[in-house]
Amino acid sequence: MAKSSSLNVRVVEGRALPAKDVSGSSDPYCIVKVDDEVVARTATVWRSLSPFWGEEYTVHLPLDFHQLAFYVLDEDTVGHDDVIGKVSLSRDAIAADPRGIDSWINLSRVDPDAEVQGEICLAVQMLEDALGRCLRCHVLQARDLAPRDISGTSDPFARVFWGSQSVETSTIKKTRFPRWDEVLELRAAPGAPSPLRVELWDWDMVGKNDFLGMVEFPPQVLQQKPPNGWFRLRPFPRAEEDSGGSLGALRLKVRLTEDRVLPSRYYRPLSELLATAVLGPAEEDAASPLAVLEELTSGDCRQDLATRLVKLFLGQGLAGPFLDYLTRREVARTTDPNTLFRSNSLASKSMEQFMKLVGMPYLHEVLQPVISRVFEEKKYMELDPCKMELGRTRRISFKGAPSEEHVREASLGLLTGYLGAIVDAIVGSAGRCPAVMRLAFKHLHQRVEERFPQTEHEDVKYLAISGFLFLRFFAPAILTPKLFDLRDQHADPQTSRSLLLLAKAVQSIGNLGQQLGQGKEVWMAPLHPFLLRSVSRVRDFLDRLVDVDEEEEAGGPARALVPRSATVREGYLLKRKEEPGGLAPRFAFKKRYFWLSADALSYAKSPEWQNVNELSQWLSALRKASAPNPDKLAACHPGAFRSARWTCCLRAERSAAGCSRTHAAVTLGDWRDPLDPDAETQMVYRQLLLGRDQLRRKFLENSSVDTTPEAGTVKGSGSLEGACPDALARQKAAAARLLEVLADLDRAHEEFQQQEEGTVAPGPLGP
Repeated sequence: MAKSSSLNVRVVEGRALPAKDVSGSSDPYCIVKVDDEVVARTATVWRSLSPFWGEEYTVHLPLDFHQLAFYVLDEDTVGHDDVIGKVSLSRDAIAADPRGIDSWINLSRVDPDAEVQGEICLAVQMLEDALGRCLRCHVLQARDLAPRDISGTSDPFARVFWGSQSVETSTIKKTRFPRWDEVLELRAAPGAPSPLRVELWDWDMVGKNDFLGMVEFPPQVLQQKPPNGWFRLRPFPRAEEDSGGSLGALRLKVRLTEDRVLPSRYYRPLSELLATAVLGPAEEDAASPLAVLEELTSGDCRQDLATRLVKLFLGQGLAGPFLDYLTRREVARTTDPNTLFRSNSLASKSMEQFMKLVGMPYLHEVLQPVISRVFEEKKYMELDPCKMELGRTRRISFKGAPSEEHVREASLGLLTGYLGAIVDAIVGSAGRCPAVMRLAFKHLHQRVEERFPQTEHEDVKYLAISGFLFLRFFAPAILTPKLFDLRDQHADPQTSRSLLLLAKAVQSIGNLGQQLGQGKEVWMAPLHPFLLRSVSRVRDFLDRLVDVDEEEEAGGPARALVPRSATVREGYLLKRKEEPGGLAPRFAFKKRYFWLSADALSYAKSPEWQNVNELSQWLSALRKASAPNPDKLAACHPGAFRSARWTCCLRAERSAAGCSRTHAAVTLGDWRDPLDPDAETQMVYRQLLLGRDQLRRKFLENSSVDTTPEAGTVKGSGSLEGACPDALARQKAAAARLLEVLADLDRAHEEFQQQEEGTVAPGPLGP
């Protein structure tokens, strides 16, 4: 059994940010921090005061995290980046609403005295002697302090207050991991008991000292349980400064999920119910877990549920039957083929998440070369006369700026060139598409063809597939390549406009050209001949895509998304050379290109192609890759052993224990993560609990329902009206079985909770 805690964070957009550049604009980006650790950084949006990021992160956390903070900065090519403001959310504020936070929040000013981090280790004793009460404070060490000096370190010392007395430790120079090991004694003054306050400061030779943080203990704690251990540093208590919106605002979506994951055997009955549902008839299935979940969820909750279900069935080797089950339900209740899969149903969301989970390597292989060309060449392309900037393109003659017609012709040539490369890459990729995706599309093709066999609906079977593959996969990736890991940065405004034109064209091809000339964008007409020529190639591609045997699905049950030998992270890092016994070289670090897989970490001088990754992503990937290692250390040295001492804590013993706690519990969720069926089933169980009462009322407490064979119809409401008595009896039995499974899981959770609280003796539990 394990407890899990994760944050779903989406940095949506900003508005009304102040201008930090002389041009009257800013180049904003956002940093996400959990307590003292930076976990994510958005891309920079160039020249914008109302940036849109739309970046989403899943952060797996330790259970004792305290605060989530968002810092907005303006990127500068010269000098330090300018801090614009921040948003701080406490753990309690996030957990207050189970649905999470989804709102605009004003940025507040960044106060250096409030930007504290790290911990201090103390041992306090309360003594009595002939002279009265005495407090003995053993200040041992501190770790991960904020860097206050230009060297990236600090010169920390501790100041202890008790009543009217104060005493200081010595100053440790140039370290963020000081070790004092000093015992300070203070005598009690007459009067009421006083709290103990320990402050950390950075000593400066010139100017005032910089505050590093503090801890405070009330008199009751000192008397009953004197502090002994590590304590998190906090800022001075002060009222939160409200900028009144003068620094702008961030739109954030944050949801905290905390749960207890039981051993696998407790989830087996629910997993079997889910598997039985997807392998059975979908049309009469109103009481299965999947039918209940679809009825209960909507919006972002449905998208999260779809991701969980896809991962769960991928882990069981049943992703194909699961998607086919949802497709049958969706197709059966659709009467107008023009509305098929157009809503955000569970079937649509599941197929969309399925493509992202299993098709990302395929997407990168198909689109990466063309997207890289668009970013690197930075060609000006525009067909809309209202948006044309004639001065932005290359001059055609010495008579002045090019005409609108010349710009249109040049743009048309560039667009058709890029589109030709995109279409060629897509239509030639049928054999490289993952087998499990091809099978899912084959089943989709068959179900739609069976439902709409008429000649006038000949295109529906193609549109069903292209609606997912082109409109929900290829086109969004072209429009926002950063969100699909195709680029490290968002596009600048000119490149973003070019990508928008390409995405619109790919959408038109995915619609098989049926809406060409029907919209308001008549300026796209010069592209229509090329788009219509591409439609026939796309039809042929879709025919080849679904021409796959059932036996070709690779992997079998519990298939991993990424093989152990596959690269899960790559990019440049600085590798430190092994220091010789003599004088250390001046430059001991070399830039090397690293590859990380589940089996090994390797490097070389240069890659075959470059893909720069953020340090936080590297740390997360390394932590996940080393998770099964039982020999991981609880502490490490963030510095190097150089000149006969560690540069971080200044200790002279090479074998000294690490001075910084390893943050192994903080990792970023990624599509490459291994499947965890137990965690996914636990989430499904939580969702089903929300609909338990509704399920009981609908199937087991409906006294107006006559289930005798003589009854030709069923009296009731909703989906039960007109149901076959035999089908209704099966639905009632399925509902009763589902409620029984949920009750068993309820009891298992209660018993585990009682064991943790020590109210029951540990022993065998559950089924």
